[in-house]
Amino acid sequence: MRAYIEELLPDVLEGRIEPGRVLDRVVGLDGVPEGYRAMDDREAIKVMVEV
Repeated sequence: MRAYIEELLPDVLEGRIEPGRVLDRVVGLDGVPEGYRAMDDREAIKVMVEV
């Protein structure tokens, strides 16, 4: 994902690309600890942080 993030992230944020099961949870900065916990507990695959 890191190789493509700069190219694809604007399309994801604008709704032109549906990331599907890659990014399956969105949190704000305050939710980062919860996002890491969810990934550790296998409740989320990848968490996107919106600022």
